[in-house]
Amino acid sequence: MNILEKLIFPKKPQCILVWKASLKKQFPKSNQFFYLANKFVQCRPKNFKKEAELIVMGKVFTTQQLQLLLNLLNKQNITCLQLCTPEKIVDITGIRLLLNAFPVRLKDSLGKFVQQEKLDFALRISFPDFSKPGLVLMDMDSTAIQIECIDEIACLYGVGEEVATITKDAMHGKIDFNTSLRTRVSKLSGASLTLLKQVADAMPLMPGLNVLITQLHQAGWKVAIASGGFHYFADRLQADHGFDFCIANHLEVKNGVLTGKLVGEIINADVKARTLAKLRGEYRILREQTIAIGDGANDLLMLQSAGLGIALHAKPIVQKQAHSALVNLDLQGVLFLLSLTHQTQWC
Repeated sequence: MNILEKLIFPKKPQCILVWKASLKKQFPKSNQFFYLANKFVQCRPKNFKKEAELIVMGKVFTTQQLQLLLNLLNKQNITCLQLCTPEKIVDITGIRLLLNAFPVRLKDSLGKFVQQEKLDFALRISFPDFSKPGLVLMDMDSTAIQIECIDEIACLYGVGEEVATITKDAMHGKIDFNTSLRTRVSKLSGASLTLLKQVADAMPLMPGLNVLITQLHQAGWKVAIASGGFHYFADRLQADHGFDFCIANHLEVKNGVLTGKLVGEIINADVKARTLAKLRGEYRILREQTIAIGDGANDLLMLQSAGLGIALHAKPIVQKQAHSALVNLDLQGVLFLLSLTHQTQWC
């Protein structure tokens, strides 16, 4: 086994991309690096078998942070791992690691590490393959867009504080979603449709949304919305930004004003998960090629039903139970994850 005796990590922290270029000069013929017993080796160790995949990423990612990460993994009894080549996509830098073990407490330890280092991570047995067809199903409010539309309508109508309080409790899973939605909608009785248009015209997109949709479509993926919000806004997003499908709640309207009631089935957690299964069948997508993205308790079933469930700027209960949580990054982080999933070597 070829153990690399030269100093691999620089004495002073540097961007891992600079470190990557340095290694390429030192070892121009190497196309793989493993980390075994606190040493770098170039040859694949005997009996190495991948049991999990880890992607760590951030706006800044240094060699010092990578060292700390490798030390953490070693303390978690991951005795060998393979390093894939570090990458930078737009303004996000990160690395994919193939691990020979998947300890039960690893996710919790990584969560504390990335919080301290202002990084994000995703840990799975395997990730969706971006080179094959897939499906992304996302929530709308506070996921595809940066606001909760019902709170914005309520604010314009003069009932903002009481509606926002109910919304917050519902997102944290403290109130049944169906009940909370009916209660909030009832407080909008008499509101003019012009208020909805005012909110829709000013909807702030979640950063990275358009580039994510563009790249997904170029890769042959489908992208859809399943929202506990309202069709008025989801339809606008679909028309303006090219979503393949959307489902959301319908507000009852009479004579140009809201009645304070809903029409049809409420889009709750069960319906969102059911929508994922329905679209998988219609688009003929394997479960392992599906990604769900959301931020509230109403998204949990959908996140857990997908091949990869991503909590985006989510409530604590959602971060804890989702497969992955993006805390510091936005939807560009999803694209970064997908872009690294086919990578297996150092290049």
